[in-house]
Amino acid sequence: MRRPGVRIPLPPLHHHMPALSVPDHLRTWVEINLGALQRNLAFVRKRIGPQPGILAVVKANAYGHGVEGVVRALAGDTEVFGVANVKEALEVASASTSRCVMLLSPCLPAEYEMAVRSGYIVTVSSAEEALAYSRYGDVRVNFKVDTGMGRAGCSSALAVDEVRQMLGMEHVFLYSISTHLPSADEDSDFTIAQLTSFDVLSDQLRAIAPGVKFHVLNSAGVLTRPEHRFDLVRPGLILYGVSPLPEYSMKLEPVLSWKSRVVLLRDLPAGASVSYGRSFIAQKPIRTALVAVGYADGFPRQVSGRGASVLVRGVRCAVLGRVTMDQIVVDVSMLPEVRLGDEVTLVGRDGAERNDVDDLASQAGTISWEILSGIGRRVERFHV
Repeated sequence: MRRPGVRIPLPPLHHHMPALSVPDHLRTWVEINLGALQRNLAFVRKRIGPQPGILAVVKANAYGHGVEGVVRALAGDTEVFGVANVKEALEVASASTSRCVMLLSPCLPAEYEMAVRSGYIVTVSSAEEALAYSRYGDVRVNFKVDTGMGRAGCSSALAVDEVRQMLGMEHVFLYSISTHLPSADEDSDFTIAQLTSFDVLSDQLRAIAPGVKFHVLNSAGVLTRPEHRFDLVRPGLILYGVSPLPEYSMKLEPVLSWKSRVVLLRDLPAGASVSYGRSFIAQKPIRTALVAVGYADGFPRQVSGRGASVLVRGVRCAVLGRVTMDQIVVDVSMLPEVRLGDEVTLVGRDGAERNDVDDLASQAGTISWEILSGIGRRVERFHV
């Protein structure tokens, strides 16, 4: 998460979102700049060099960006698409790119057969788990080693023995061996120790499993430790133009803009209260705009009373009182020209001003990943 108070300069003007005509009846929508997405992919390629494959992480509806359009835009330089579960894998497959799909999380037993029959690469933490999949046919597996994440994976001490067992199984085909970095954007010393130990282990495993792919780098790892690129890298957040480290933000282009509309204008007198709990009391007469977006759409309720703002006609306008399920109230006292139906920018640029998803995340006390993946299904997606 970007440090509070860190303001990243605006990128050059040629990074503007292409013009898009949105139907007047839409209350809230996101615009996805596929050109920016592809340029972020090109940045990853330049960072890691020509050899490693790219495993593009498109779980959670491509981090809220709309998986089908994103998958098609990334397919040109993507070897594998990474998702969380079988349902997401089916969505990727529907984009018809013919790329491999890897299930990054363990399946439920009830999903084993579908995963195998569909030809997905499944992630396992043991030979026993791989054997359970193989009962349904030939299966490609990504064997995960736990080097410090403490989530899924086999302990490093047992990894060689588990790999030997899998290599001896008739219907199990070892596609890759991986680990995950929990602190690549926070704890450099731990990450270096983790990578060093995985380097040693990978040498041992390559000796008994030649041709197997190794991968470890997530977005923060691609930015900070590209020398550990191995055979695949797994970028997620940086593909969408958001950096887990502020010093790299200017090298990426934000892909998503999130908009809504003004649905009501009101003049409130001094002393008037706004929204649930009356947490905002007007100290002077104000003009307010009711905006058609709320926490049911993914605009976080946690930003209430914490300095959140939106952009209306290129002007920064404060969010007043508590965010509600379907609406927010903003102060437009300085905009006498505002009209019903005017666009409101929640995330993105309007004129000389810009709201970053990092800003919204910081005000909500969370991370950009949660904001993006939390944008609701009732929010329309437009891929430009």
